[in-house]
Amino acid sequence: MSLKDQITEDMKTAMRTKDSERLGTIRLLLSACKQKEVDERVVLDDTAVVAIVDKLIKQRKDSIEAFQQAQRTDLADKEEAELKVLQAYLPQRMAAEEVLAEVKSIVAELAAELGRGVGPGDMGKVMGVVKTRLSGKAEMSTVSAAVKAALAG
Repeated sequence: MSLKDQITEDMKTAMRTKDSERLGTIRLLLSACKQKEVDERVVLDDTAVVAIVDKLIKQRKDSIEAFQQAQRTDLADKEEAELKVLQAYLPQRMAAEEVLAEVKSIVAELAAELGRGVGPGDMGKVMGVVKTRLSGKAEMSTVSAAVKAALAG
């Protein structure tokens, strides 16, 4: 069963159990998926759905931070509840050590390919390769920090 099918089944379950908060979040996710499909005229695979979930999670985290700074705990709590529902659709994330090891191997491959040492000026090249390999498997903020550490050292 694809991730999108699983989300649709979860929506039906939430409807049956009258779980309105969960249902609203799942509908939001399905709406974002449908919008992407219509805009780009494609059928989303699991990787694309995970990318959408990642984007929605980042939005929720930013909103939570803004609401907490404005001392709006009621809105922050609502966003946190949505965040928990969305996180259920993410695959198991790589640990920071695994991300760093993967980034170091990519940096070594890129250095061998270029025939020279790779430094901070090559961050764009490294991030391009890293994004394709680790997309959906690791949080990009962790990946970015690992790339900076690998290029600095």
